[in-house]
Amino acid sequence: MDDQNKNLILATVLSFLVILGWYTFFPPPEPEQVPQTAVTETAPAGDTAAAPSAAGADAVADTAAEQAAAPDAPRVAIDTPRVTGSISLQGGRIDDLSLKDYRETLDEGSPIVKLLKPVGETGAYYALYGWAPGAGLTLSDVPGANTIWSASEGATLSPGNPVTLTWDNGKGLTFSRTIAVDEDYMFSVTQSVANASGSTVSLAPYGTLARHGQPEGLKNFFILHEGLVGMTDGELAETDYDDMADFEPDPRDGSKSSVKQVDANGWIGFTDHYWMSTLVPAPGQSFRSIAKFDERRDIYQTDIVLPTVTVAEGQSTEVTTQLFAGAKEWEAIRGYEKAGIEGFLDVIDWGWFFFLTKPMFWLLHNLNVLIGNMGWAIIGLTVVIKILVFPLAYKSYASMAKMKELQPEMEKLKERAGDDRQKMQKEMMELYKKEKVNPAAGCLPILIQIPIFFSLYKVIFVTLELRHAPFFGPFQDLSAPDPTSIMNLFGLLPFASPAPESILALVFIGILPILLGISMWLQQKLNPAPTDPTQQMIFAWMPWVFMFMLGGFASGLVVYWIANNTITFTQQYLIMRSHGYKPDVFGNIKSSFKKKPKAEKE
Repeated sequence: MDDQNKNLILATVLSFLVILGWYTFFPPPEPEQVPQTAVTETAPAGDTAAAPSAAGADAVADTAAEQAAAPDAPRVAIDTPRVTGSISLQGGRIDDLSLKDYRETLDEGSPIVKLLKPVGETGAYYALYGWAPGAGLTLSDVPGANTIWSASEGATLSPGNPVTLTWDNGKGLTFSRTIAVDEDYMFSVTQSVANASGSTVSLAPYGTLARHGQPEGLKNFFILHEGLVGMTDGELAETDYDDMADFEPDPRDGSKSSVKQVDANGWIGFTDHYWMSTLVPAPGQSFRSIAKFDERRDIYQTDIVLPTVTVAEGQSTEVTTQLFAGAKEWEAIRGYEKAGIEGFLDVIDWGWFFFLTKPMFWLLHNLNVLIGNMGWAIIGLTVVIKILVFPLAYKSYASMAKMKELQPEMEKLKERAGDDRQKMQKEMMELYKKEKVNPAAGCLPILIQIPIFFSLYKVIFVTLELRHAPFFGPFQDLSAPDPTSIMNLFGLLPFASPAPESILALVFIGILPILLGISMWLQQKLNPAPTDPTQQMIFAWMPWVFMFMLGGFASGLVVYWIANNTITFTQQYLIMRSHGYKPDVFGNIKSSFKKKPKAEKE
């Protein structure tokens, strides 16, 4: 390979090096801790300043008293195979929900993940439902955030056993709310009203998600979206928590809000790294989608407001919406999308390279189901990728082998041309054309590998299925960096490894990064070192620089890179042998340890 193409490969690799180095040594800043304000109830659609108005109904008053949830309010238990918690009968809030299948850390006895929290706890987060009063009704005539509902004594919400809450306003209107839950994370909320008031009434059903302050532990990393997420008739919208402060001011209460009219299909909610809560109207249902940020009370909120309904004397009406509150499991979310929730799978942040990340995760997930181990699934994914790109790799390595065969003739060309570089380039191109050699073919494996690497990095970082996914031995979380360390001789010495976020962890790396460096080094030894001293030095240091840089990356990504290097080494060696060029691997290794003559150094 001539110097021009060596420089092209070097530039490509160094560009990759700079990108990786930037995000390794200049990570995003730690999330700012948002001070918690005094927790007060917000009833956006019928009780407080956060209330949306309904089309065809009077504007909802903003003067209702703000009251904290009563800690001793009666509750209805929630108990399913996947979640546990309770519903407060004050407001009928779904405000206490924990995920049975997920723990906060790998430590034994670690508490299970708590998603929804009642007012009064730090980071209160809850779902609220109600009716916005229309003509002839006031706030006191409809249930709101502080209404005390009635339920059957001892009732427990579970799959196949819905619970019904009731409230009579004392003026002829009887409200019911039936809540059901499936085997996973989807709640169905059916709101109904029976009119025996003696006159026709108008009112609009709504649902609300309210979050007090930003959640703890935000990643604030550019490849992951955390915050508001919604679908409006096929158009996905993602807004970070900080950007919600840039919404237009609401003249009624001073909050920042964004309102969209959804004609047929949509949903809105909040997404975290691995968890999500989303309000989902029925497919084909039109509604107003509202997102707002109340800076004064530090409350982030989403609302769905359905069209106003008119209920005549002696008549009743009901409307059903859904609430997803749980883990962003690919299987579960895909099932809900197939059931009619348009674009629901896009709550997982697939990124710009979705055309790579989606099929890559699909294959990885199915390999994991087949093999039963995510680490081996990553290795299996590597094998499949290498098979898919093998035709290009074959041409590349075959071209490189021919370039080696042409080396003697190229040296003769250089001698004949002398200092006339233009003549040398012309004769070299004629030689390439005659021998049907593409000098740029050696760049293809690197150019193909870069988007694949970043796509897999995205998949490992954002998908729940990699969280706490074990491989073997000490590698019990492939989404986290290698837990072993040179510092304690990989667990042989009786003290802990440095914390992953510490500076020491960048130096005292683990087993996997070391194997990565060795695999890259061996791959280089398929070819002699470059004759140019600068290139020789850069190529000599490159495996070890990558070893330390990738030491802090997810161990699953390092496993992929090791497997990729191993397969690439094998492929390149065999292809070169099949074209008559025998790589002197051991000779190249020995030469790299030989002390160079003083004259050569100078």
